[in-house]
Order: sequence, then C-alpha cells, then structure tokens
Amino acid sequence: MKKRILAGVILALISSQVAAKSWMLTDADTSTEKGDWQINSSQLKLGNEPFSIQQKVLHGGKQEGSKVITLTSKNGLTIMLSPTRGMDLLRVTGHGVRLGWDSPVNEVVNPAYMNLESRNGLGWLEGFNEMMVRCGFEWTGHPVTKDGVIYTLHGKAGNTPASKVEVIVDDKAPHEIRIRGLLKEHTFKKANLETWTELRYVPGSDSFTIHDVLTNKADYPHDYQIIYHSNFGTPILEENARFIAPLASVSPFNDYAKKGLDHWATYGAPTKDFDEMVFNLKPKADSNGKTVAAVINSKGDKGASIEFDTHQLPLLTMWKNTDTLKQGYVTGIEPGTNYAYPVTIEKEQGRVKQLQAGESTEFTLTYSLLKDAAAVSKVEQRVKDIQGNESIKVDEKPIAVE
Repeated sequence: MKKRILAGVILALISSQVAAKSWMLTDADTSTEKGDWQINSSQLKLGNEPFSIQQKVLHGGKQEGSKVITLTSKNGLTIMLSPTRGMDLLRVTGHGVRLGWDSPVNEVVNPAYMNLESRNGLGWLEGFNEMMVRCGFEWTGHPVTKDGVIYTLHGKAGNTPASKVEVIVDDKAPHEIRIRGLLKEHTFKKANLETWTELRYVPGSDSFTIHDVLTNKADYPHDYQIIYHSNFGTPILEENARFIAPLASVSPFNDYAKKGLDHWATYGAPTKDFDEMVFNLKPKADSNGKTVAAVINSKGDKGASIEFDTHQLPLLTMWKNTDTLKQGYVTGIEPGTNYAYPVTIEKEQGRVKQLQAGESTEFTLTYSLLKDAAAVSKVEQRVKDIQGNESIKVDEKPIAVE
C-alpha cells in the first residue's frame, strides 16, 4: 500500500512539472512544418488574460516563404517574431507604444534571397529591420577579411532559419507562454554551435524575457560572440529623448563619434546626412550583477528598458542613427559580450569568449514597455540606485581603430 501511495505521489509531482500544452510547428529532423497555424486561450479553455498565437507564412517579393509568429495579449503586448530570421523580434506594441522602428527594408526578407558577403560583407543590411536581432554567435561586429575568410557584418544567427520551433503554454495560471527555436550554426571543419532561443511571456504583462542557451556541440573549443541589437524608433525616439543606464565609463567608437561625446546620451530630431554614432559603454550592476538600460521620450512618459546580467553580457553599445524618417530614424541599445569592432580587433583586445567542447552558456534579458510616467520613473530610480555616487568616466579616445 505504501509503495502504491509513494508511486502516486511521484506521478502527481511529475504531472505537475509538465502541466503544459505544446505544439511543434517546425522540426527539420522529421520534416514537420505546420505552415499557417493558430491557437487561442478560448480554444484552450484558459481563463485569466485572453491571448492568441498565430503563425503565418508570408508571400510575395523577398519575403516569400518567411514565417511570422504573432503573440497577442488583449490587455498586454503584441509580440511579433520570425522563425525564418533567427527567431528575432520584428516589433512589439502595447498601450499605444511601439518597440521597433521604420527601416527602409519593409519586408520580412527570407535569408534565401540574401547574400551576406555582398557589399564587402554588408549584405546583412538588406534584411535589417528587426526590433531585436541576435548578432553572433560564431562571430559579430563590423565585417573584416582575414586569411581569405570574409567575416560578414554581425554574423549569421539573425539570418538562420530555425530548425525546430515549439510553442508551449502552461496549463496553470498565469499561463506563461514560451516560444522556442533551435538555431544551428554548423559548418564542416569550422563550427558546431547550437542555440535554443526562448521567448517567455505572461499574458497581460508589459514585459517579456529572452532566454537563450548556446552550446558548443563539437569535440574542440570554439569562440563565440553575441550582441543583442535592440532597436527603437518613434514614438519613443524623438528630439530630446534620453538614454539612461548606470555606467562606469563611456567612450566613442571612432573619431566621428567623438564629435557627439558632449551630448551622447540625448537625441536630436531626424537630421539629414547624420551618419551613425556609436558609443562603447561599461555598465555598472547591482550586487547580483543585474543592470538596466533604457531609452525615454522627451516628456518622460514613454520608453523601453532592457534588464540583463553583466556576468553573461558584460558590455553595452549605444547606437545613434538619427537620420531622416525614411532613411531609418533609430537608436540601438545593445547588451553584449563584446563591442561592434571586427572580430579580429575584439580577439586582439581580449573580448572574444570561448566555449569548451560540449559546454553551454546562457543569456537572459527582460524587455519592458514603459507605458507611462510611473513606469519611466521606476526605471530612472533603479538607474540612480545602481549608479550611486560614482560619476561616469568619459574617455575621449576610441579604444580601437578599424
């Protein structure tokens, strides 16, 4: 009798741990592809916050065959991501605020129609329009050629279709939704990296989390880099909008950025012929290694923030591209393992990390849409608390020259 009771308890514990429904939308191993697909909270007979999840296959132009998954929460956020484009986030909206930007690239370009080596390694720009794109993982940064190999702009992950895509919805409240994708960077004799990406969202929330696990599947050590290139335009970005983060130091990426060093943390209106300015930042963190960075509109009543772990992502890049609206009026908040210099420079200066054979590492970032002044004020206070009385060191000289 005792054995039967114990067995029942163990079975109940196991059942409670897997109390979720899941759907495999894509699986290269079994040639599974669901194509157009959808589910919602009513069909699942789940209470609390209503939500829907839809996958749609796009047609026409360079987006032919691209897939987009849209997660819609009635009282929270609408999140769009593309399994075709590295599980990257296309845009996020909620409460009349958008996280994302208006790129001249207005289609969800299928990587099959791109050549990353074109334009001397700048082909990546022919698909660049995401709210968040993963730059990495084999390498990232500006393009460079070494020993006959072209290291193209920001690596390949953002243009790698997912080999597996799975949607998971917890049965128990608050019914967290997870959308997972497997990215494979496999090249004979070169790399055998795999990344399980995961978007986590609780319906009704104004925040979501990205959790990625990178594994070196090879029998040899391998370098890796990652920059989470997170991009914001109107209505958050505008004249006198502000960037905030607790920082130890800031330096210009190059000589052009030196011209804007005196007002690097504020933004101008759309300006014709404004070339991009990039700033290398060293973030400060709390006692647990956590920090936050945000961009806030001029009135201080709208914004976007990113919380991340400096043990995983020790560096931060701020990208200002306040060109005209049609050209792409946008700023980037970019937590990473490194800066955006070519991989050769990053390796020389010791910012390229390495995974041993069979080793894994993880990255966790939480994005929040700041819908009002109260939400903005909360993040501002967090920045002040971490910054404390320490002033930000301003270095006028770039740390590297391309």
